[in-house]
Amino acid sequence: MNQYLRIDEWAIVEEGFDAHTHELSESIFSIGNGYMGQRANFEEAYSGSSLSGSYMAGVYYPDKTRVGWWKNGYPDYFAKVLNSTNWIGIGVEIDGVPLDLHKVKVHDFVRTLHMKEGYLSRRFTATLEEGKEVEIDAIRFVSKKRQEIGAIRYSIKPLNFSGSIRLTPYLDGDVVNKDSNYDEKFWLEVSRGTNDTSAHLTVKTKKLDFHVTSVMEYCVTKNGQVLPIEPERNEREKFVSHTFSVDTAAGEELVLYKYAANVTSRNYGLGQLLPTAEKLVQEAKTAGFASLLQEQTDAWADVWKEGDIVIEGDPSAQQAIRFNIFQLNQTYSGEDDRLNIGPKGFTGEKYGGSTYWDTEAYCVPFYLSTHDPSISRNLLIYRYKHLEKAKENARKLGFTKGALYPMVTMNGEECHNEWEITFEEIHRNGAIAHAIFNYVNYTGDKAYLGQYGLEVLVEISRFWEERVHLSAMKDKYVMLGVTGPNEYENNVNNNWYTNRIAVWTLEYTLESLNYLSTEEPDRYRELTERLRLTEEETGKWKDIIDRMYYPTDEERGIFLQQDGFLDKEIIPVRELAAENLPINQKWSWDRILRSCYIKQADVLQGLYFLSDRYDRETKKRNFDFYEPLTVHESSLSPCVHAILACELGYQEKAYEMYLRTARLDLDNYNNDTEDGCHITSMAGTWMAVVHGFGGLRVTNGRLVLNPVVPAQWSAFSFRVVFRGARLKVTAKADAIEIVNETDIPADLSVCGNEGTLEPHGTWKQERVLV
Repeated sequence: MNQYLRIDEWAIVEEGFDAHTHELSESIFSIGNGYMGQRANFEEAYSGSSLSGSYMAGVYYPDKTRVGWWKNGYPDYFAKVLNSTNWIGIGVEIDGVPLDLHKVKVHDFVRTLHMKEGYLSRRFTATLEEGKEVEIDAIRFVSKKRQEIGAIRYSIKPLNFSGSIRLTPYLDGDVVNKDSNYDEKFWLEVSRGTNDTSAHLTVKTKKLDFHVTSVMEYCVTKNGQVLPIEPERNEREKFVSHTFSVDTAAGEELVLYKYAANVTSRNYGLGQLLPTAEKLVQEAKTAGFASLLQEQTDAWADVWKEGDIVIEGDPSAQQAIRFNIFQLNQTYSGEDDRLNIGPKGFTGEKYGGSTYWDTEAYCVPFYLSTHDPSISRNLLIYRYKHLEKAKENARKLGFTKGALYPMVTMNGEECHNEWEITFEEIHRNGAIAHAIFNYVNYTGDKAYLGQYGLEVLVEISRFWEERVHLSAMKDKYVMLGVTGPNEYENNVNNNWYTNRIAVWTLEYTLESLNYLSTEEPDRYRELTERLRLTEEETGKWKDIIDRMYYPTDEERGIFLQQDGFLDKEIIPVRELAAENLPINQKWSWDRILRSCYIKQADVLQGLYFLSDRYDRETKKRNFDFYEPLTVHESSLSPCVHAILACELGYQEKAYEMYLRTARLDLDNYNNDTEDGCHITSMAGTWMAVVHGFGGLRVTNGRLVLNPVVPAQWSAFSFRVVFRGARLKVTAKADAIEIVNETDIPADLSVCGNEGTLEPHGTWKQERVLV
């Protein structure tokens, strides 16, 4: 854990430059708008350790798989989001000396992520040769209103000398991905060019033919007055720039305003890329930096109006939850159903920027409660559109029917190449089915089942039917050779969670079929005929439901994570010496696999997903057994434990787990944030507050709230959207207040009291909540 950032409720602030934490800060201070994203690389040159990253949503490369031992069924490639054209670059020379923070003395360095307004700023003083001091003040953002636009204000002020400042704004497409399997460069030049105050560059991927066109415009002022510029134009392969020099006296401020438009062939025809980018960047330049920044501030005000969480009395927790909400809204906006949410979003290369089951398990709940239902619906439609690919994935592994959704994907094909995950971590299918339930249950949009949902449920159920088999010894259905959510166990038999989510999927599919046959009989007949669904199949599903085997320990009253789990030496994590942690960085894989230690919620994941199926005592027994064995070395682990701890009344544990998930990246808990922030787990942070401390559930069409206020907080409040109504919930130690901010009534159950909150009404209820 590394706490080097200043606590501020609305900003992330780094005071003082430390090269050792620079890559970490590049992740944390990333900016994005759902269409593109940018790590917090410096505009000027930096020769120290850095992970460059400028990313365009949906633009990826099928990097050829690299494994030591090829196995049948492995995908041919691992899909990777690409480091794209560097549009932020500004070369800076002062009296012929390049400005490079790795080579100069840096004073008064402050880097700030302004979350309320949605921009990044950086200010410092550099001491150059001969004691020359120069002050730099840089601001940049990617526009939420104009998704293709990025804007920079770069200010230079000599403090104790007069001299020549040479600036080179540029576009550089000769970039690499650090995680390239074969050190390959993925881009080819298509075209380039320069004009009086602009330059353009178009590159395309070597495979898949994605084109990205970037156009830059700029203007220069000195002491607020626009300067006429006659630049030296420079072009070489995959690079264009303008260079000019300005004589500047001590105390004078020279400002370069740089505007860039980045457009892709995902959204425009090839012939439209350059004219579109030129038009967009010219419009941005005409509007001006100040106007664009005001647009940005207004756009983020709307985001915070809908989805802010306020925590009173705990600035560290407040800063953390806003950082998580900010990064989620930077990563995915939801208008494009071809896009999804990578575990690292736009903040780094790790995990390839691809889609995992994290989206369905953690992100869907966040977007359901904080955005229009169409946003989370698009996340589900993304999977619906990949259904045929999921069926192909199942066939590649030898199944004759059904669909197995990929563990990792960009286009529906599996592109993960670790056998224990690609072939065995099949519980992901259950998360996708559960997301359909979650969406329908929360929104009441049962029409989704007939339109899209049922087809997915039927094909997943068919997969489960074929994946299990009837054990002659047990006279029960079993599932062998799987990996559960706890990836510190591989190739186990009868993982409880996988068996349980499989059966739940069969149950929900049958329930959905019954609903459709009654409420939409024509659509039911159409679907069952097209899917060729037979009574023999549904009869088999019912038999599996009735006869599935679940490993249990009757003495302890717990569900066993898998067969043989209690053969392990059971030693709580608290008894491990500190030098053993994290075990994924200190132990051999063999030692980890033989141990009892759990990477993330496994049995407890099932008790969270299917919370309504189990009583409090069952949850308590399992939590008390498994949580002490959990090392929480997955970013997805603490939030589930926080939610269950709240339900069980373990407030100190809930708060501990909340801080761990909320400040996971800010404090670098897992020592890996330099690779990028853990974006999908940030949705889990939101869940820890709203589903955990807020006690939010949906039961029988009612929004259920059972808030608990941690001892460290004096109060907290959050907004949720529920079936058209926007509700502001405020919880204090002795009272709860809910305000309906819309014209739509909301059916509620608050701490056991049911009722309807009328439009613009207020629900007040006194209760000791601690």
